[in-house]
Amino acid sequence: MSSTSLLEASEKNPLLGIGLKVGSVCAFMGMATAIKYAGQLPAGQIVFFRSFFAMLPICAYLLATRQFLGAWKTDRPMGHVMRGMVGVTAMTLGFYGLTRLPLPDAIAIGYARPLVTVILGAVLLGEVVRRYRWGAVIVGLLGVLVISWPKLQLFRGGGDFGGSEALGVAATFASACIAGLAMVLVRRLLDTERTPTIVLYFSVTASLLALATVPFGWQALDRVQTIALVLSGFCGGLGQILLTQSYRYADTSTIAPFEYTSVILGITIGYFVFAEVPGWATLTGSAIVTASGIFIIIREHRLGLERAASRRAITPQG
Repeated sequence: MSSTSLLEASEKNPLLGIGLKVGSVCAFMGMATAIKYAGQLPAGQIVFFRSFFAMLPICAYLLATRQFLGAWKTDRPMGHVMRGMVGVTAMTLGFYGLTRLPLPDAIAIGYARPLVTVILGAVLLGEVVRRYRWGAVIVGLLGVLVISWPKLQLFRGGGDFGGSEALGVAATFASACIAGLAMVLVRRLLDTERTPTIVLYFSVTASLLALATVPFGWQALDRVQTIALVLSGFCGGLGQILLTQSYRYADTSTIAPFEYTSVILGITIGYFVFAEVPGWATLTGSAIVTASGIFIIIREHRLGLERAASRRAITPQG
């Protein structure tokens, strides 16, 4: 075993990795809760606070780990701008939906993102997706439909497709689809860019783009709203740091399923903070989406092991 492999092995600590992942989920849930608590504000205004104040913990972390100066070095500035534009669009739609839907519903519909990422990975990156994963994607999207259907009211009296919750569903699903595209762009950036560089440039780009929405009408904030939005940014930045660190100590296949603990947290916070009681459609659909997502993760892990075994089999030994 090489010295690099020994170093990587010594850093592996699955329990710590899982703890950091769960911590990131809690931080992101704190972000979502704070945004929802602030009320139905202009989405661009929310994006600015979320992005700008996220830079506080991110920059503090980069300074503490002596990565701050290096994180600004990039060979692909336009790639970061494109990723920022797509990411800001996804955040804007997601925050619009979050402020108009019950918290558990918004979270569960947002889990369409990894499903869409599989589709876009096949279409845009040429990744091979076999029938098992295609089946999981289709089942997962059906789960999103189960959650969304009662809110669309397509076949009820008046066909209120333009209602606030229906628009929230449409915005949240569109956000998940666009966020899937953002993940594809991130994968391309990772070919040449370091993770701290991607995170830092996204926060800066998102802040500037969101600031450009001021002429379209930001609302005056009271003290509670200001604190909530600043807290949303801090929690978002902290969540990014914890998430990044979690992958240092554990494999993706080990920690990825713990992302779905946010479904439980969302239901709990929705009930105790916002008095939201999830219906059977939300519970059933969430279970379907979660199961399909975990299946895709397990399938990816197995395929990764098979590819590694194949490489070992064809690599000359000695």
